Amino acid sequence: MTDKPKIGENTSKNRGRAGMGRPKGSPNKATALLKDAILQAAENAGNKVGGDGLVSYLELQAGENPNGFMSLLGKVLPMQVNGSGADGEHKVVFTWKK
Repeated sequence: MTDKPKIGENTSKNRGRAGMGRPKGSPNKATALLKDAILQAAENAGNKVGGDGLVSYLELQAGENPNGFMSLLGKVLPMQVNGSGADGEHKVVFTWKK
């Protein structure tokens, strides 16, 4: 009977094939294929309605399904928009002309 390692004991000797999988953060092949298929379907649908591919499809969706389109837009836009100020603030300059 083999002794089980005690809590806190170094057990890194028998790691086998640990770490041999897909690198962390790399997309799954099935996910990438599905994404490509969705984009191609949207491109084809856009060519049918407006002739400008994906742009035409998104324009159609913006008109017919504004809630879904705005949700998509919120995911695509950056979460934080930094201004040109020293600390990232936005500067607004007003000038009056007579």
